[in-house]
Amino acid sequence: MTVPGAPDVLQLADVPTLTLQTATEVLIRLKAAGVNPIDTKLRKRGTFYPDKMPTILGCDGAGIVEAVGSAVRRFRPGDEVYFCNGGLGDRPGNYAEYAIADERFVARKPQTLSFAEAAAAPLVLITAWESLYDRARLQAGQRVLIHAGAGGVGHVAVQLAKLQGASVATTISSSDKAEFARQLGAEHIINYRQTDFVEATLDWTDGQGVDVAFDTVGGFTLGKSFEATQIYGDVVTILEPDASTNWKVARTRNQRISFELMLTPMLKGLVDDQIAQTKILEQCARLIDEGKLKIYCDRTFPLAQAAEAHRILEAGGMLGKLALEI
Repeated sequence: MTVPGAPDVLQLADVPTLTLQTATEVLIRLKAAGVNPIDTKLRKRGTFYPDKMPTILGCDGAGIVEAVGSAVRRFRPGDEVYFCNGGLGDRPGNYAEYAIADERFVARKPQTLSFAEAAAAPLVLITAWESLYDRARLQAGQRVLIHAGAGGVGHVAVQLAKLQGASVATTISSSDKAEFARQLGAEHIINYRQTDFVEATLDWTDGQGVDVAFDTVGGFTLGKSFEATQIYGDVVTILEPDASTNWKVARTRNQRISFELMLTPMLKGLVDDQIAQTKILEQCARLIDEGKLKIYCDRTFPLAQAAEAHRILEAGGMLGKLALEI
């Protein structure tokens, strides 16, 4: 990516071979890269580091360790790994053949996932985990409303909520998405195009509202979610609130409003928090290999078709995630 703009600004190019810079880094031969909404936003608007163009996008990656620094203890060449690192503009991302990452920010790939599925997983796993378990402190027996339960973050959030022992309602937009969300464990399906989700949620909770509402959509959805959440309930959003958001309902209900941006540790250089996120990936890998958590990769594209993957993602309407195979 040399300039911000439409998907076609993503062009194949040869770049210098990466070399290890510190003793704790690993060189990874990438087999796949996840494609996330943050990638499309950075492509359109410019990266967080506009003075460091051109750059390579892609926060999520999966591949095989090819070389290790002298102080690396957790990995050896040949290990299969997955991770969320780079791709914000300050260092190369994962739409590439190789990546370098500190070993502390890399986890072993779930054995039961393909490289494409593994590459599609890290950002959404960490986002859903931190939103439900760390921000909302979801407990067994609680009721949670998850918006867009068939989407990238949403389809993971439905499963994590069920694993915590919560009851799940989710919003969807079509019958195939309804069936998909139901298979993931959602008990109350709301087609928001046909039904007001606030009314449907209040009916489901005998007028009380859910304990937790998780907004993965943005826009007016956050403000309406206050109405669907009970007094002293939690509302978590992964989007920047719309300027027209009416906070009065949240205030009068004493709701706790939380923001989730899993990129913060990477953006702020918070090493301990990046390590904590790696531990989330390690826990999720165990759940995946135990058959308790699934990652749905809707489509894959060759690296040369990264622009097409961006077009598909921005068009919306897909199930789960997209990935590039390298």
